[in-house]
Amino acid sequence: MAQPTDPDRAPNPLGEVAALVDGGDMDCGSGLLLLITRAMRRLEPGQLLGVRSAEVSVVTDLPAWADLTGHDVVTELAESAQGPWWFAVSKSGASTRPGTVFSQGQRTPVGRRLWVYTNFNCNLACSYCCAESSPKAVARRFDPAVATAAFAEFRPQGGREVFFTGGEPFMHPELGALVAAGTGLDRTVLTNGMIFHRGTRRDILENLDRDVVLQISLDSATPELHDRQRGAGSWSKAVDGIELARSLGFRVRVAATLYDEDPQGVEALHRRLDDAGIASEDRVIRPVAQEGFATEGLHVSLDSLEPEPTLTADGAWWHPVAVTNPHLRIADAPLPLSEVFGVVRDTLAVQDAAARSGREVFRCA
Repeated sequence: MAQPTDPDRAPNPLGEVAALVDGGDMDCGSGLLLLITRAMRRLEPGQLLGVRSAEVSVVTDLPAWADLTGHDVVTELAESAQGPWWFAVSKSGASTRPGTVFSQGQRTPVGRRLWVYTNFNCNLACSYCCAESSPKAVARRFDPAVATAAFAEFRPQGGREVFFTGGEPFMHPELGALVAAGTGLDRTVLTNGMIFHRGTRRDILENLDRDVVLQISLDSATPELHDRQRGAGSWSKAVDGIELARSLGFRVRVAATLYDEDPQGVEALHRRLDDAGIASEDRVIRPVAQEGFATEGLHVSLDSLEPEPTLTADGAWWHPVAVTNPHLRIADAPLPLSEVFGVVRDTLAVQDAAARSGREVFRCA
């Protein structure tokens, strides 16, 4: 699917607008909804947002979105019968129609949990890596100063949990500072458990607070599947990492990533974790998402993913499995966090209003 194009390069038949969004051939079930939500939040009531789209479903969906949010489509133009289409939308005085009540149901409340990609380089190149991490990947390290600012904003908003992932976090030379910036929050570091056995990385490990949870990847009870997915010899090193972390007093959570939940394989893994003394609540079985390196797996979209706001050095994203998907990008910078959470809340409000009204305004390509 095409990327959004640069609106400055496209002729604008709408006249003067306060902001212009060009969604390429995105639809309202993918990245266009996030783009227009973010842009509309930055406007004052009465200002016009210009929207250009080459996706025919937007002709129906964008007016439905405007109706749900209380905004007004004041102009609609087509360059030809086949599009693309242009819209001018006037911002209302509220982000949603009066009387619309947003209920989060069983969702984790937005603002309680945050993910941070510490870096994108990794000692492994797992076949299903959603982040396209590998030894050759550009590190794109998260700055500890940005983490400090993000967590300072996160805590007063009800922030409780932060997850540090990658890449391989222990390849970030300032991982200790990143994790320390989150002191006072429930902190979890996701790692393959292979490289913190010695040297400066061992020092980083030993200097972490013992209330930090280490989530270590182990895809199978025996090496065959794990090594096939992650690389020869990685299973035994991960097992050693689990044992080392526990010997140092860390709580260890074990996570398996599987294409198919083979009952016998999952049962065997549970037996091994029973023998290792890993508590049942510290076991995570998760499916492969068809993102990044994965050519198969679960399709993800705004409709299928509950939001897990995620910060990287490059911006903010809807969910940690989608950081290579431009359609699920929330912002071009990780800060301010209030804007990231605001876009998520506004998007959820529209989704919930659509569901209550029975509208189908979010067609995922």
